[in-house]
Amino acid sequence: MIRVLVAATSEIVRAGLEALLAANPALTVLGSVADLTGLAQQVEDVQPDVLLLDVELYDEDAPAALLALAAGIRPPAIVVLADDPHGAWMVEALRSGVRAILPRQVVAGEIAAAIEATAAGLVALHPDAVEALLPAASSATRALPGSPPQQGLTPREIEVLGMLAEGLGNKEIAWRLGLSEHTIKFHVSAIFAKLNATSRTEAVILGIRQGLILL
Repeated sequence: MIRVLVAATSEIVRAGLEALLAANPALTVLGSVADLTGLAQQVEDVQPDVLLLDVELYDEDAPAALLALAAGIRPPAIVVLADDPHGAWMVEALRSGVRAILPRQVVAGEIAAAIEATAAGLVALHPDAVEALLPAASSATRALPGSPPQQGLTPREIEVLGMLAEGLGNKEIAWRLGLSEHTIKFHVSAIFAKLNATSRTEAVILGIRQGLILL
């Protein structure tokens, strides 16, 4: 039996996912979590084999929750249901320990298959997500300084980049934006990946060259 913990901020989504998983005899539902900020502790308490995490567009606690899970002693396999399964955040999510990324509109059989695959140590991605990863994979060979980013920065990432240009640290940026420091670290990592930068200074220089920020 595969032990599964469900995490979603929406009560309706949690109930639906629990019912869906309970109908599968190969899966055991350990319960559900609504507060993503306490997700790492809940995982540590119940020790699921797989965490099924529903991520909505406005779930700004999700990146920090993923980072906290990755830092755990025994992180579970993580299956993410997302509004945008092929967004720029996906590469960072995979680096943080996510093993499956699916669109939220998938059918029950696809969710169960992804859970079983990740429990067996495999990675499961929706076909659309695989296509989106191809450009990111090709950028493993670092581009020359000043070359355009493979993917555009989100408005939030541009905002964070502007604060990097001001010389602010992660803690100061987090305070100014009202976000957690873990979330800011996630955004900074995404900025580095998209701009092909290896330092804050280089990211700022590239951002200026490409007209993303003005000084």
